[in-house]
Order: sequence, then structure tokens, then C-alpha cells
Amino acid sequence: MTASSLDALFAPSSVAVIGASDDPARIGGRPLRYLQRGGFAGAVYPINPNRDSVQGIKAWPDVASIPFTVDLAIIALPADQAVQAIRACAARSVKAVILFSAGFAEVGPEGAAMQREIAAIARQSGMRVLGPNCLGVFNTRLGFYGTFAQAFDAAAPQDGPVAIASQSGACGSHLGYLLRQRRVGVNYWITTGNEVDVEVSEALLWLAQAPQVKVIVAYVEAIREGATFIRALAAARANRKPVVMIKVGRSSAGALAAASHTGALVGQDDVYDAVLREYGVHRADSIAELVEIACACARGVLPADRSIGILTLSGGLGVQAADAAERNGLDVRPLAAPGQAKIKSLISFAGTGNPIDITAQATNEATLTGRCIDIALTDGGYQSLVCLLSTIPAAPRFADPILASLVELRARFPDRLIVLAFASPPEVVQRFEDAGFPVFEDQDAAIRTIAALVGFGERFAAVRQAAPLPLAQAPQSLPAVLDEHAAKGILARAGIPVLQDYLVADGAAARRAAAAIDAAVALKIVSPDIAHKTEIGGVVLGVRTPEAAERETTALLQRVAQRAPGARISGVLVSPMLSHGVEAICGSFTDPVFGPVVMFGLGGIHVEVMRDVAHQLAPFGESEALAMIGRIRGHKLLQGMRGAPPSDLAALARALSQLSQFAASHRNTVAEIDINPFVVLPQGQGGYALDALIVPHSNPQETPK
Repeated sequence: MTASSLDALFAPSSVAVIGASDDPARIGGRPLRYLQRGGFAGAVYPINPNRDSVQGIKAWPDVASIPFTVDLAIIALPADQAVQAIRACAARSVKAVILFSAGFAEVGPEGAAMQREIAAIARQSGMRVLGPNCLGVFNTRLGFYGTFAQAFDAAAPQDGPVAIASQSGACGSHLGYLLRQRRVGVNYWITTGNEVDVEVSEALLWLAQAPQVKVIVAYVEAIREGATFIRALAAARANRKPVVMIKVGRSSAGALAAASHTGALVGQDDVYDAVLREYGVHRADSIAELVEIACACARGVLPADRSIGILTLSGGLGVQAADAAERNGLDVRPLAAPGQAKIKSLISFAGTGNPIDITAQATNEATLTGRCIDIALTDGGYQSLVCLLSTIPAAPRFADPILASLVELRARFPDRLIVLAFASPPEVVQRFEDAGFPVFEDQDAAIRTIAALVGFGERFAAVRQAAPLPLAQAPQSLPAVLDEHAAKGILARAGIPVLQDYLVADGAAARRAAAAIDAAVALKIVSPDIAHKTEIGGVVLGVRTPEAAERETTALLQRVAQRAPGARISGVLVSPMLSHGVEAICGSFTDPVFGPVVMFGLGGIHVEVMRDVAHQLAPFGESEALAMIGRIRGHKLLQGMRGAPPSDLAALARALSQLSQFAASHRNTVAEIDINPFVVLPQGQGGYALDALIVPHSNPQETPK
């Protein structure tokens, strides 16, 4: 289905209400009341076989008896009657259905069976079905309210730039109510419930393409169609629409079980984090944060860079704000010297760096605040400014001139973000917000919101400069036996550097291999059945002579035969030892929703204890790989510390990019790749995969597409 197949759901020209009630407070009655209150201009057909009219509108005994086209049907019936109603709608060629009814997959096997039947009807007929167990849809521009949500009982939502998509009906209605309380208009609203057919990714894609939508707010529990979800987020980013989302489920309960480090170090939430970050979504931690940022985004100013000016009437508040700004990655650069001189000429004892502390002197001269903000924006060039006013606006003699000067400044600097932090009665706050200024009582929340808007501005600017993704490599055929030796050969052909090593069958061959290498060597058992070699004594490091290599290889083979008697043994790998460099772990795994994902981290305690890893959807280029490297907390170790030379980040980024391309092109055959360790040598010397594991899909037909 394409996004346009949801047109009848979001913008119907005619609506039938099956199970319509004359009581406007009942589930079957509230949509009719909302439609009439909203002034819906389309045709409305109540379906009730027991009445001639419902809420003053002519009623029909069933959908088949309506002689006119029906775009959308709302079903407000018990679950055991809903399936027949769905079937009747399909026979009548209704384009879309909203199914309010509960009692399906969420209650047990019998309900799940009915839900599967509805899904089959939707597939066979092409009719789109929203729900079951949902609160429906509204479109304020059309006055269309296909919902029974109690949150809109007292007053209809206001039209505006924000759209809401929620898998939870209760959360969706709660968000709609909160935005209305903040006087921020919502043009489209949809809740998807059990998602028998229409799922939240499709709704997001439709909203991302709707011209009237400027900001998208979403509540998500789990995504089924990863490709559609990514298309939706990419479309929103390309159309410069901020997406603010709550994605619940940060626990590691969904972690993938696998033999490799890669599989053990990923949780389902890590992948969602990577997807949302890549496509520029702000992931909110709370409803309050989501609403704050959505309201600020609705004003339409997304700063072009991270510079922030802090103007305060209190030194203590200013210091706290500066700390918060730095925590959120904002640039608290000092005010330029000419600006500092101008501030001093107005207030000789002011703090003129950044924060700019104009002290309580502002209470003696009400226009002083506006004049100092003007200087900060003009001479400081700050793209964002937070003004900490304490409780000053609570007094009308200060509120009026401050507001007047702010309105004038916004007209002169329409592309700058001016945010206010103060405590005052609600009616005072409303005056400033109605004039277009985000107001916060908590200055940390103000700065967090500024950082979020800066993030959107940066990501939207980057979209215009982004290079196309690298083409995935042509798939290689995989050998029947995927031991370490075979895995390293495959990765070498994919462009990932490996050392020249030798696979030998016995001690004598090991002696000859060590002599050819002419340096200290490592000995490792090679077997497709042994993932963790060290646990059975299958690794010997730092072997310095050919004679020692022969002796240690013989002992190693005997040890493995005793400890893993059933394992298939391909031989022993004789490899050069690397005595310097930084050990990293690189890998890929197949997420069941989003497909191939690459993981990167440093070795040892960084991965095993601190779980300091980064993730990125495959494929990606070297610039994205460098950004990925920079996201781990231990990345400074690669830049050189305490006399150690900087590592070859370019070589590491190239290897990660090649790995991502290989994983993407082999998504239908390879489940996991584990390179542990990948040793990064000093700058200019490259890096090498010293060990590798490739795990094929057990059932290639079921891999994500």
C-alpha cells in the first residue's frame, strides 16, 4: 500500500457510523456529535436498524442500503459483531474503516483469530482498516472527527501545524489535550491500536508528505515495518519537518541471543536509538519534554548553529544556565568585545562575557533588558538566546515594556530563537507565549529545548549536503564451512584488511609457517563449531621461535581434542603477532525490524563492562563511520593519550564502511559478523582484523527485506 491509500482515512468526503447512538456521550454517539460540532461538510450516514434518525440525522439500517459512495466507515460495535460489519463494508467497496471495538488480539486466542480474519478481509479487498482497539482519527481542517476520545469532549482541537501519530489511544488523546492546553493547534491526529492493517509507520509517512504538517509528534511502542518507518523518517527530514517521538521500551529484554560479542552487546533499544539518531528524530524521555519541544518547534525557528547567548538578572541563575548549555552541547562563547563595551556603557558593573549579567539594574529601567538583548544578538551573533527573568514579568510595569521590546526584536531578528525563563502567573505567561515566545519556568528545560531545536536545524542543513549512500558490494557466495580462516578470507575480499597467516594441520607445518613469518606468532584452533577458542585452551599467543610453534601446536591440538571431542577441526591458524595498536570490536547483526546494523566499540573493559558501543544502520560511508567512532565514550583513546600516538582513524572508518556494505549486500544470507579484535595501528599504518566469525541465517527466507 502507498501512503495515498490513507487519504480516505485522513480526509474522507463521506462517513458512515455503524453502531451510531442517539446518546452523544456513548462511544457510538460521540463521533456524530463531534462531526456536527466540527462542521464536517461531507455526508454523514448513521447506521442503526432500530431508529429512523440519530442525533437529528437520517439513519440507515445497514451500510448496504446507503445508495451513495461511502469513503469511510466508523465501526462502534462489540467485537463479535465487528467482523461481519467489516465484511459488509468490503462488499460495499468502502475505502477505509476505523474499528473502535476492543476484544481482539489483546484479550486472547479467540480475539486473535477474529483479528486475523479482519486482516485477511483487508488484504483481499484493498480496504484500509485502522484498529481495532483504537481511538480513531481527526482532521481539524475538514472538521472531521472520527474518534470517541473523551479528551475532546469539552472543546474541539484547534487547527495548527502539529500532527500526532500514536500507537496508544490514551497517550494520543493525552498529547492532543496537552497541546490544546498550550494553545498549539493540531491539524491531524491518528491512533493505530492493534494495527491489524494500518500501522503507525504508514501514518507517519502520510503525515511527512502532507503539506499542512510542520511538526510531527509520535508515541511508539514497537515497529513492524522497518522499511516504511525509515521511509517516513527520511521524508520528514527531507521536508524539514521535526519529528519528536517517545519510543518506550528502553530495557534490554529484546537483546539478540548469539554466539558472538556483537549479538550479546545489542539490545532492541540500541537499534531504535541508532535509527532515530540517523534520521534526525528527537527522542523524548517524557511526555513533558515531548510537549515542550513540539510547542517550540511549532513556532518555526530552528537555529543555524550551536551558539547561545545567556542574558540574566542573576549571576547564580546565569552560571546554572551556562552549565546546562554545555551539558547539552551548546556553544557558550563570550560576547564580542564591542558588545561587551556597549553593555558596560549601559551598566558599568554588569557581567559582560557570557552569561551576560545585567543584574537587578534592569528593575530600575524597564527597557534595559530589550536593549541588552539587542546588543547580544547584534554583536554576539548568537543564533539562540535564553533570557532568565526570574519573577520580573509578574509585575505589569515590567512585563509590558519587556514584551514590547521582545516583539520588536523578533521582527528584526526573525531567524533567531529567543526563549524566556521566568516564573509568573499563568495569564502573564500566556501573553508572552501568544506573542510567539517559548516560556519555561525551569531554565534547564528551556536549554534542553533549545538544544533540540538546534539539532533539527543542523540535521536539516546536513540533508542538503549529504552524499548518496555507498553502493552495496556484489554478494559473495559463502562456503559450506564458515570457520575463522574462511571468514577472514571472505572479509579480506570485501575490503577489510587481514594479516597474512597460514592454516596448518600439525606441528611440523606450524614450524614451517612460523619460519616464513619470521616473527612472534599466535596459534589459534580453527573450527566452525568453536566460537570461543580461549575457553577450551585453543589459543596460544607470543610464540617466538619455529620450534616453539611446532611444540605448542601439537599440545594445542591434543588439548582441543580432549575438551571439544565432537568439534570439526579445520586446523591451526598461524598468524603474526601485533605488539602495538588499539584493540576494537567491529561487527554486524540482523535486526528483525530494520535489517543489517553495524556495531563498534573498543576492546576489553570498554565493551565487556562499560558496554561502550555505537550502532549504525548499514550501509554507510566513511564520514558516517567517523561520526560513529566519535560517539563512543572511549574515542579519545584513539586520538592518542599519555604519549601514545594517534590511531589510524581513517583506516578504521574505511573498514567499518566496508563491513557495512558487505552486511547490507549479504542481508539475506549472513545473520552476524564478529571481528574481535580489529587492531587499529598508529596513524598512517592501517589496521587489521585479527579474528573473525560469520554466522549465516538459519532460514534465509525469513530475513528482513
